[in-house]
This record gives sequence, C-alpha cells and structure tokens, in this order.
Amino acid sequence: MSFSALGLSEKIVRAVTEHGYTSPTPIQAQAIPAVLNGGDLLAGAQTGTGKTAGFTLPILQRLMSAAATSTTTRKPAIRALVLTPTRELAAQVAESVTTYGKYTGLKSMAMFGGVNINPQIGQLRRGVDILVATPGRLLDHHQQRTVDLSGVEILVLDEADRMLDMGFIHDIKRVLALLPKQRQNLLFSATFSDDIKKLADGLLNKPGLIEVARRNSTVEMIVQKVHPVDRDKKRELLTYLIKQNDWHQVLVFTRTKHGANRLAEQLNKSGITALAIHGNKSQAARTRALAEFKAGDLTVLVATDIAARGIDIDQLPHVVNFEIPNVPEDYVHRIGRTGRAGATGEAVSLVCVDEKKMFADIERLIKRDVPIEVVPGFEPDPTAKPQPIQLRSAGHQPQRKNNADGGRSTGRSVASAGSGKSKATQAVSGERGKNHRGTTGSVPATKARQRAR
Repeated sequence: MSFSALGLSEKIVRAVTEHGYTSPTPIQAQAIPAVLNGGDLLAGAQTGTGKTAGFTLPILQRLMSAAATSTTTRKPAIRALVLTPTRELAAQVAESVTTYGKYTGLKSMAMFGGVNINPQIGQLRRGVDILVATPGRLLDHHQQRTVDLSGVEILVLDEADRMLDMGFIHDIKRVLALLPKQRQNLLFSATFSDDIKKLADGLLNKPGLIEVARRNSTVEMIVQKVHPVDRDKKRELLTYLIKQNDWHQVLVFTRTKHGANRLAEQLNKSGITALAIHGNKSQAARTRALAEFKAGDLTVLVATDIAARGIDIDQLPHVVNFEIPNVPEDYVHRIGRTGRAGATGEAVSLVCVDEKKMFADIERLIKRDVPIEVVPGFEPDPTAKPQPIQLRSAGHQPQRKNNADGGRSTGRSVASAGSGKSKATQAVSGERGKNHRGTTGSVPATKARQRAR
C-alpha cells in the first residue's frame, strides 16, 4: 500500500518520499484513514512504530484541505494541538510536522519549558496552525494571555500513559477546559491501563480503536541478555563491557537523575566520553548531548526514563539497563530504542541481587527467559542479601523538579529555571573522557509521579 492510496495529497506524499519512506507502517495504515474520517481515535502504539506520522500526516492533510477552501487571508490560528509529556518528544513531533508539511504552507511550532518564553510569544503572534506543546508551558502562555486555543479543531494526546505517570492529569484537564467542545480527539498510548481507559471514557466520543505492535513480546531483532553482578561492581562492569567490546554508541538507563549524573562523571574519569540527560538539565545541555550522541562524538548517553522520551536514533546498537526499571513496561520502552527499522540491536541488563524479582516481573511481561551470562571476574557474591531499592537510593533522590518537561513552574522565572546545578552535574558538563569512544545503553525506571519542569 502507498501513502497516496491512504488519501494523502501529492504535496505530503512528496515530502514523505523525500524523507525516505515509501510505504506506511501498520499503525499508519490504520490511523491515517481513521483520522481523515474526522472521528475520535484511541490508538495503542509504542515508540518506534511510526505513530508520530500516523497522526501528523492526516492532520496536515485535513488542515491543508480546509485552508484551500478558505477565503480568509488572516494570519494562521491554532487549529491542531498536540500535547506531549516531555520537551524532547515535543521537539521531535514538531520536527516531523515541519518535515512532512514542507510543501503545505502550514505553520507549526514546538512549545516547552526550560527555554526563554519570549521567542515563543513572537512565534505565536506571527501565527501558528499546528502547536506541539508540553502542558505546563502551554498553561504558562495561557496565564500570560499569549496563546489562543479557541480555534482548535484537532487535539492529540501523545504518549498519554506517560503524561499520567508524570502526574499531568490536572494540567491536562485545565487545557481541555480551554478548548472548543466540538473537536476531534486523538489519544495515543503505549498501554491501556485503567487510568488511560478512564481518561479515554471522559474525552473520546465513540472512538475508533487501533492497537498495533504492542511489543510486550519485544522486538525480535534485539538480542537481550542479563549480566548478574554485585551492586557495587556495576560501574566497573559497564566500563569493562564498553572497552572490551569496543562499543562506540551506548544508551544507558539509570533510575534517578542523581544516579545519571554520578555515572556519567565516573565514566568520564575512566576515559569514556559520557553525558547525562534528565529533567534538571537545561534544554541547551540536553540538545547538545543528544546532538553529540547522534553524531557519534559521544560514546555514552546516560538517561532517565522520562528524559529518554523522544530520543529517536536510527541503528542504535546498544542499550544498557544499568538499573532495572520499577515498572516492567518501561523495560520494553527502553530496549525499543535499539533494533529499529530492521536493524539489529543489543539490550544488556546489569542485574544485582536487589533487582532479581523486578527482572522476573519483566520476563513474565515479555513472555521469555532472558539468557544469563556471567562475566568472568564479575561473578556475583552468592551470599549477598537483597536490600530494598528505595533504601539504597534514599539520599540520592533528585532535589527539586524543574520545568524542563511538561510540568508547570512554581513562581521561578524562565531564566532561572534549571540553573541550580549540583556539583556532580557541573563536573559532568565540564569533564569529558578523551581516551576512548564506546557505546553503552542503560535504562532508568522511575514510576514515581514526576513533575519534571
């Protein structure tokens, strides 16, 4: 099936083709006609399935068709609103809109916290057709009366499950109250939890239902393995794996922001170039780290689960779960960063005695036993007793959430947001290993309701 067969115009198909895509993915083949029909939609699709184009392409088509029949020449008004949980995802979605809409004449923008609000105000004044925003910054604009949502015809909640996990339900409800009651609602979620079903019941009107590639069985192209190791030997083992295997691009997940900072600093001291990204980092720092990682100038990117949303890297070879996620579904999200588009990938989990039960829950979810490989020299102590995860991380909790992601600010100015860097953070940003370039991937697992700023 071709994109044109789905009802998309030549202008949109041309942009899609130029980007290297010739046929739709399963989620796109189902979602595009459903959105074009104008009804509400509840779609179950995880990252890496092509879901972003599944809603951006038909939205572009609908708005372009309406613009062609309009006789007005006024500046564009916001007619489509996409809400995302993090600024990385907002930037990624907005980039997709720009890429696929390059021949449509439609204007779009990304709106998120952690950056100066004034350029966003200027962009809004010039006119925007499609707005991609995090809930907190959008409400900041509403409070300053710099955004008008009265003309919104289409609303998208992207990664709705993650927004609920991060505690954005009240912000979402406030945004919904600002929108026209007559509109098309599209809800995309990786999971259909009770909270998601409750949200959908109150938001959607007789929605179509699509559920594609719920990879609880995980991607077959990903080689998964577990390395048992004592908790105090994890960093040493990670360093060994990177250097011994000559890895050059590794995404590593940790459970906390403090843990990400500390691990990146330790890797740099070991001669492995590494940077950490999380909600307390400035947008400029996060953008720079991602750019260096994608370009291959950075061996290791250490991320928390929330900060990793929106990371989209083709042919990422290695993901490492330095710490096992508290929620089994997050494991699937993490390792799904590799093995994309038919490429092979490797997902390595460093599991200490404290995390054995958590990983057993993951294996039940994915319906397979992940092979265990003990690395010589790193054999775990068979007499070690498990400790509660929360006790080990007490004292390493992130201090205060800033508005790097979707949450609202609490009175601090935009200029000061994210400026309170810890010593560890400053050390990481100023100290980079120069002796080795490798790759690692690890996975954070924080299911606490995070109001990342």
